[in-house]
Amino acid sequence: MIENEIREGSSVLDLGCGTGELLERLVKHKKVFGQGIEIDEKSVASCVERGVAVFQADLDEGLKGFPDGSFDYVILEETLPTLKQPMRVLTDMLRVGSRGIVSFPNFGYWKIRLALLIEGRMPITERLSAPWFNTENIRLFTLRDLFDWAQNEGVIFEKSFVLNGKSFSHLSDRDNLLAEEVLVVLKKNNKEKK
Repeated sequence: MIENEIREGSSVLDLGCGTGELLERLVKHKKVFGQGIEIDEKSVASCVERGVAVFQADLDEGLKGFPDGSFDYVILEETLPTLKQPMRVLTDMLRVGSRGIVSFPNFGYWKIRLALLIEGRMPITERLSAPWFNTENIRLFTLRDLFDWAQNEGVIFEKSFVLNGKSFSHLSDRDNLLAEEVLVVLKKNNKEKK
């Protein structure tokens, strides 16, 4: 789904790019200029084998080496919940890129709420298939949480999608309840506050 949001020929930075599969597809099918940042040594090696430009770095240290507005898109695919400094990374993402694309598991999803209520433990779902002690997720948040952050920071939800690809524009409690997985396209509101 992320591929559908990327314009052909654009510049893309993938934060937490893993083995580089997404960037490889974007370069091949969308003719993008793509770069990735990944902390895991084996994943970096996989990127290099694929011919994906990658830097080994810790995202929690920020994106200091990248000038403002240096990319059309900055992607955080399933990476935000793994970060110690998620707000810093989101802020840097929108400084470095014209648009940010973020996907994450929504902990406001009804099945997760129900499992917590009934079983009293962190749930295991199709998208969250490992027990809590065996996952990289250290930040558990909801679609509503990200929306509230965006409003406070003057960030616009330009587009947002639930797991099944259905688009929604105005966030409601129902969206937060029914979305197992979320993808949002963010952009900074450049209008001056009065």
